[in-house]
Amino acid sequence: MSSPLSAAPRLRLSKPDWLASPKVLRTEVLAGLVVALALIPEAISFSIIAGVDPSVGLFASFTMAVVISVVGGRKAMISAATGAIALVIAPLNHEYGLGYLVAAVILAGVFQIVLGALGVAKLMRFVPRSVMVGFVNALAVLIFMAQVPEMRDVPWAVYPLIAAGLALMVFFPKITKVIPAPLVSIVVLTVITVAAGIAVPTVGDKGELPSSLPVPGLPDVPFTLDTLTTIAPYALAMALVGLMESLMTAKLVDDITDTRSSKTRESIGQGIANIVTGFFGGMGGCAMIGQTMINVRVSGARTRLSTFLAGSFLMVLCIVFGPVVSDIPMAALVAVMIMVSVATFDWHSIRPRTLKRMPPGETVVMATTVIVVVATHNLAIGVVVGSVAAMVIFAKRVAHLANVSGVVDPDGKQVVYSVTGELFFASSNDLVHQFDYKDDPDDVVIDLSGTHIWDASSVAALDAIETKYAQRGKKVTIVGLNEPSADMHQRLAGQLTGGH
Repeated sequence: MSSPLSAAPRLRLSKPDWLASPKVLRTEVLAGLVVALALIPEAISFSIIAGVDPSVGLFASFTMAVVISVVGGRKAMISAATGAIALVIAPLNHEYGLGYLVAAVILAGVFQIVLGALGVAKLMRFVPRSVMVGFVNALAVLIFMAQVPEMRDVPWAVYPLIAAGLALMVFFPKITKVIPAPLVSIVVLTVITVAAGIAVPTVGDKGELPSSLPVPGLPDVPFTLDTLTTIAPYALAMALVGLMESLMTAKLVDDITDTRSSKTRESIGQGIANIVTGFFGGMGGCAMIGQTMINVRVSGARTRLSTFLAGSFLMVLCIVFGPVVSDIPMAALVAVMIMVSVATFDWHSIRPRTLKRMPPGETVVMATTVIVVVATHNLAIGVVVGSVAAMVIFAKRVAHLANVSGVVDPDGKQVVYSVTGELFFASSNDLVHQFDYKDDPDDVVIDLSGTHIWDASSVAALDAIETKYAQRGKKVTIVGLNEPSADMHQRLAGQLTGGH
C-alpha cells in the first residue's frame, strides 16, 4: 500500500544554466574574473567622486553584484557602484557625512522596491527605439571619455601598452576563444610591466585595497524625522536614477542575447541589493553598463554565475591577491574599456545609408539623447529628454493626420463630413477649422467611423463644431462612433464648458 506522501507531486529542481556544459562553466568563471579586475579601479574612482574611502565603493560593488545575481531579473547583468549614483549622493556625504549617505542608500532601496511593486518597469515600453540607440551610443562615448584622463600627463610607455592591449584583444580571438581576450591582455601587460620594471600608473595608485570583508551594521545617524527629511530627496533621486540605468541596461542585454527578462523583478532586486549594501556600509549602486558589456558582449557570459563571481572575485582579489592586483597597469584596463566602447557603439546607426532612410525626427531624437547624456554625464536625464523629444515629434507628426472631407447631397439639403485619422489634443485643435459653417446646408452629418476619440480635447472640439452650427440654426448629427469613443462622447459632450 502506498503512503500518502508517495502520491504527492515531486518537486523538480531545474539544473542551473552554468552546469549545462563545461564550456559554459568555463566561460562564466573567466568572465566573472575579467569583470572583477575591471571593477576595482572603477569602484575606487567612484568612491573618490562620492568623497568616501575606496573600501566603501569596493564593498558596494561586492554586495551589489552578489545579491543581484540571486534576486535580479536579468541574468548576466552586472550591478555595482556607479558614477551616476556617486554624483547623486556626493553632496549628501560632503555636507552630512558617511552615516547619512549609508542611510540614504537603504532608503533608496526601499523606494526602489515600492516603485518596482507599483509597476514602474512598465514605463520602459514608452522608450522609443531612437532613444535606445542614442542611449547605447552615448554610453559608448561616456565609456571612452572616462578613459581619457588615464591617457593624459602619463609616461610615454602607457601609449604602446594600450596599443598592445588593443592588438591582443583584436587578434587573440582568431587563435582561440577558450580564454577571454581581455583577461589575456591584462595578464600579458601586467607581466611585461612588472618584469621589465616599467614605471606606469597602476591599480594600486588609485587607492588602498581593503584587507577584510565588510561587517554589517546600522548607519551612524539619529533615527529622527529630521534625518528622514534630509536623506529622502537624495534617496528618491538615487532610486530613480538607479532604476532608469538598470532597466535600460537590462533592455540592452535583452536585445544582445535575444532573451527576455523580468523588469519588475529587476526593479525590486535593485532595491534589495541596495538595502543589503547599505547595511554593509556601501555607497549603493545600480546596473553597471560598461562592465555588463564586458561580461555579456566581450566575454560571452549568459548566466547568473558570472555576476555572482564578479562580486566574489572582487573581494578575493582585494583581500588575498591585493599586492598582485595593485601591480596591474591602468593601461591594460584602459585598453579593455576602449574595446568595450567600440563594441558598444551602434555604428550602423550613423552610416550615411541608414541616416538617409531614417525619418529626420528619429535622427534628431537619437542625436538629442546623445548630446544631453554626454553634456550631463547622466544617462537617466538623457533618456528622459530623448523620450520627451520623441513624444513631441510624434505628436506634431500625427497632429495633421485628422482629415475632413465633405460631400453635399445632390438636392443640396444635407452635407456629410467624413473624419479620418486619430482625434486627440494635438489633432483636434485644427478640426474646428475644417468645416464650412456659413455655406453648409441646414442638415450636417459628421461620420466618425474612420477615427477614434482619445481624450476630452476631442470631445470639446466636437462640442465647438456643434455650437458654431447651432448659432447659424443648423443641426449636427454625429454618427459612426466606435463603442469606446461613443462612451467617452456620451459622458463628456456638453459638460466641458459652462456655456454649452
